[in-house]
Amino acid sequence: MKDKNMLMIPGPTPVPAQVLQAMAKHPIGHRSGDYSKIQEEVSANLKWLHQTAQDVQMLTVSGTGAMEAGIINFLSRGDRVLVGCNGKFGERWGEVAEAYGLNVERITAEWGKPLDPAAFQEKLAADTEKQIKAVILTHSETSTAVLNDLETINKAVKEHGEALIMVDAVTSMGAISVPIDEWGLDVVASGSQKGFMIPPGLGFVAVSEKAWKAYETANLPRYYLDLGKYRKATAKHTTPFTPPVNLVFGLQVALQMMREEGLEAIFARHQRLTQGTRAAVKALGLSPFAPDDCASPAVTAVLPTGIEAEAIRSTLRNKFDIAMAGGQDHLKGKIFRIGHLGFVCERDILAAIAALEATLQQLGYEGATPGAGVAAAAAVFVG
Repeated sequence: MKDKNMLMIPGPTPVPAQVLQAMAKHPIGHRSGDYSKIQEEVSANLKWLHQTAQDVQMLTVSGTGAMEAGIINFLSRGDRVLVGCNGKFGERWGEVAEAYGLNVERITAEWGKPLDPAAFQEKLAADTEKQIKAVILTHSETSTAVLNDLETINKAVKEHGEALIMVDAVTSMGAISVPIDEWGLDVVASGSQKGFMIPPGLGFVAVSEKAWKAYETANLPRYYLDLGKYRKATAKHTTPFTPPVNLVFGLQVALQMMREEGLEAIFARHQRLTQGTRAAVKALGLSPFAPDDCASPAVTAVLPTGIEAEAIRSTLRNKFDIAMAGGQDHLKGKIFRIGHLGFVCERDILAAIAALEATLQQLGYEGATPGAGVAAAAAVFVG
């Protein structure tokens, strides 16, 4: 049926009708008083979501652009940095850091496994001369559906004293608590098309006072991504460059919806969706790619046996108009990923699991009892 497509990928995520309607309004001048009032409200709500007293900088970029800005504004050429790599996006941040001439040391884990906090602690403790200037890691590694132990790794960074912690929270912000001020996180980047429930095009960077101090002496090249420009403008409820005004309209409404739901309720909903999805996958005789104790709240990666992941995805798309994500790099064709981030509820998961069951039946899969997946998810949701 036309226009019945269902996004069950980790981004872009579904967009509420209220947000779409807000984005359909006629644009206004971004130097007008009316726009400044909207930006003032948006800035206040971004601070609420990020659990910080600092202004959150809003850029017209994707999540990758937000992370690049977070890296280049507070470091200098030749600085030694530790980068956690256990998936596609951790590897990307290492590549970005190297592109700007940073001295990158990677701490790696097998894809599908979490980063070992002890490995960071050991490296940081051994750095008695305080040469390590930053630790860069992905909180929710979307490519493998692994949630890394940000809190414990951050404690090791704090014990070091000198290094900044720079966090890719692109698929964790708005899905799980990231208490920026409480934990003392220095640079936290995210993107609009994930937990924020709006289309791609806006990136967000939260910055600590410690990081702003480092900004004063950092010497990597920057202009459009110079966060100092954004900081001055944001304080005046304006922007240094032309913003995507209609996306900001949508963001205003999305943040209002999030405040109405409440942080704890948002986090609890994502936890329920994660548990229900994983229970359904197991009941169908399929294997979650990531262990239970480090499951991402944004996405569940599934490793099927006896049936091709791409056959599952194509059947879901062609027969049921449901989009699920595939694997990346060496996992392409080996896993598929079910998104449950942002504007997603229990009904969406039940519908997706029911379609997955029908798909498995059509493909001749004999590893599960029909209805077992839906029953397992429902047991989580009504329990």
